[in-house]
Amino acid sequence: MRHFIRSAAVAIAMAAASTLSISAAMAADISGAGATFPYPIYAKWADAYKKETGIGLNYQSIGSGGGIKQIKAKTVTFGASDAPLKGEDLNSTGLAQFPMVMGGIVPVVNLEGVKPGELVLDGPTLADIFSGKITNWNDEAIKKLNPDVKLPDQAIAVVHRSDGSGTTFNFSYYLADVSADWKSKVGVNTALEWPVGIGAKGNEGVANNVSQTGGAIGYVEYAYAKQNKLTYTDLINKDGKKVEPTAAAFSAAAANADWNSQPGYGVILANQAGAETWPMTSATWILVYKKPDDAAATGEALKFFAWSYAKGDELAASLDYVPMPDAVVKSVEEMWSKDIVDANGKPLYSGM
Repeated sequence: MRHFIRSAAVAIAMAAASTLSISAAMAADISGAGATFPYPIYAKWADAYKKETGIGLNYQSIGSGGGIKQIKAKTVTFGASDAPLKGEDLNSTGLAQFPMVMGGIVPVVNLEGVKPGELVLDGPTLADIFSGKITNWNDEAIKKLNPDVKLPDQAIAVVHRSDGSGTTFNFSYYLADVSADWKSKVGVNTALEWPVGIGAKGNEGVANNVSQTGGAIGYVEYAYAKQNKLTYTDLINKDGKKVEPTAAAFSAAAANADWNSQPGYGVILANQAGAETWPMTSATWILVYKKPDDAAATGEALKFFAWSYAKGDELAASLDYVPMPDAVVKSVEEMWSKDIVDANGKPLYSGM
């Protein structure tokens, strides 16, 4: 894993429509759509890339489900998803998939007098909250985990995603791994039949709803918690250790991942062993066609991704995302140069 220094979060402007448009008036934009999980870092990378190259990026932060639909409909050059496609889906569609960056999903709460990291939850308790079994903040299960925290006699307001979401996929994957009841009754997917709560669109929507609702709990990518000054909780990980959501904890969760074990590098990082690991860590993936209709556009997109791998680590660390390991980047770029080609079979990527 490349060494990086965890730095303070850098605030970025979030457009209300969650659409990133950074381009010169006459420049041909790179078009993409999908996951809201990586939107903060894609925005930072796009701004820096445009300043260096003059090439713009138009990224629609609409959720992983929307990104998959748009790339399959060929309305964008690339799709982005926090839920990796399976090998059979990649083969049938002619899509290539690769991980771009990693980050952490955190529970966020709105409880008067409770500071970030002061409250701790474990997986089974979190599953019981989101399944509607635990309905009040002074429930005995929460009190047992937080004997020194003054918990209010207040109803819990659950906030979840309403759109097709890779963040939801990874969140529900974790809950299913720690709760047999959740696994059998709710399951794992990008969109769920939620037992309780109100829905909000995107990480942005969940963050906004939690911030405006007393007693609320939701789940967002960590950068959204920091940027919106939300109160995040600590978690008890698989080794039974209390851990804070930090880039180091996200990195620890990915330390032993075998990225080549799954088609399209589709490794799930939830609930990994290790004393220092954050249990809700996730990668986020890019989808492009191996033989795209618009080879030039895909070639430009690959240049942007290569630049982000090579020069984007410091920006990623500033938002507490975790860059991909060097070995993974090397493997991905070798795949690009072999598998992603134009109509004549010429590779669209030959290195920076």
